[in-house]
Amino acid sequence: MYNFLFVASENDAIPHCKAGGMGDVIRDVPRQISERGDKVHVIVPSYSRLHHKGIFKTHLNFQLRGVTYVADLYEVPPKKEFRNIYHYVIHHPEIKAGDIAHIYHNDIEEPFYTDTIKFIIFCTAVAEAIKHGAFGKLDIVHLHDWHTSMLLFLKKYHPSYKILGDIRFVYTIHNLAIQGIRPFENNYSSVKNWFPNVSFNTKELMDPRYQDCINLMAVGIRLADAVHTVSASYKEDILHPSSPPEFIGGEGLEEDLRLADNEGRFFGILNGSNYSNIRRSKKDNLFSHVITAIFHWLQQESKKYKADFLAHTGEKLIPYLKNKPRFICSSVARLTEQKFYFFKRSPDALIEILEKLDKINGIFILLGTGAPEYEELFRKISHKYQNFLFINGQSEDVIDSIYLESDLYFMPSLFEPCGISQMLDMRNGTPCLVHKTGGLKDTVEDRVTGFTFDGETYDEKIKNMVSAFDNVLEIFINDKSAWNKIELNAKKMRFTWKKSVDEYYRYLYSINP
Repeated sequence: MYNFLFVASENDAIPHCKAGGMGDVIRDVPRQISERGDKVHVIVPSYSRLHHKGIFKTHLNFQLRGVTYVADLYEVPPKKEFRNIYHYVIHHPEIKAGDIAHIYHNDIEEPFYTDTIKFIIFCTAVAEAIKHGAFGKLDIVHLHDWHTSMLLFLKKYHPSYKILGDIRFVYTIHNLAIQGIRPFENNYSSVKNWFPNVSFNTKELMDPRYQDCINLMAVGIRLADAVHTVSASYKEDILHPSSPPEFIGGEGLEEDLRLADNEGRFFGILNGSNYSNIRRSKKDNLFSHVITAIFHWLQQESKKYKADFLAHTGEKLIPYLKNKPRFICSSVARLTEQKFYFFKRSPDALIEILEKLDKINGIFILLGTGAPEYEELFRKISHKYQNFLFINGQSEDVIDSIYLESDLYFMPSLFEPCGISQMLDMRNGTPCLVHKTGGLKDTVEDRVTGFTFDGETYDEKIKNMVSAFDNVLEIFINDKSAWNKIELNAKKMRFTWKKSVDEYYRYLYSINP
């Protein structure tokens, strides 16, 4: 039996610990490992809230900033029990909940300032727990994104954690664009402040653009035994320099990635999707679920600032309770440049799509929260266009109904390492319209299982996106046989975690599956 430790910032196997697709991966991969008879421990920060229903295991004492820190290790109950999977959180008063999904902080003036501090404390506590055998003798430690790469720094440079050198460390890149860049010194969040007595090689840790800073994403790429990203096409993309907005590639780290590739330790393996133990919604509940969610949000003090807009959205929904639209297009995502840059830069393209939908009694539902400038843009368009329903909140019931009841799912992502929404929609037999990039290119085939668009220039991409939407509506209205075939093909597609984890064992873990 092999013994694994997964270290991450999110884990959807426990309640209230998910902001994005990483949470799904941390939930699903350990279940596959468990089915093979191996043991998995999964650890995330408590964010000052997730430990409350847990069982206290031990105090962890370690040195940071020249003083002794004491963090607490708790074992916490999962949403669903699986054999040989154990879930933990690290609690410390300085590891606080952020404003993004009660996990991440969004520091405008100094990006990554607060998160770097809390993940340094978290990673050092995890290293201390490993050192004292809290998880038994480990064979593999699997790290996820920059939030966990400080463990590789401790493994290489910290004299108290030499024991980490006996373990194979794997590092997964979920989103290369978010890199965790902070100064080496002269800042409270700097490496020198937190590890004043640790000698390290600055060149091995530095950001290629800002040489007075550590790049924690680069640390993961440079120091891990195996590096992995979440689709084969995204791997190929990030080996090349970015040229935004036409192409998003290595984001300054392409040389590090090419070196890892040349050394035979960089792999692109497509994420899987969960086809069992899933939440199931019933048909014809979409609009009632939205209205229920809106009434719930209106009672929350934190939502008072947008109460007028929520009421506006609820009023727009009332007619659809009796008279369903002919066509429902939807998107569900955090409102960021990655997901909706095309709409932010070219709102006329979105308006043109809304006008096309209006002619056939169609609507566009967009659910999400995020960057204020994106929220403001979509609120403004919602006030002008009756068939644009901007649901400015988060609700699992609403999301499940959107996936189930949409006719088309729209993912105009500027880049997409893997994407999970398209897999969830295809699972329901819903065709997707996607930008042909990263994992979307690996999962959606144009006019076979869905629809795609691309282009050499930004203007060409926008033109082709609108043209592809025309093609979607043309087939839906005038060629039901072709539409039904695409739906059936989409529903037949299977992106299983079993296949992906077979490749994890072979390439990342160096274990014969």
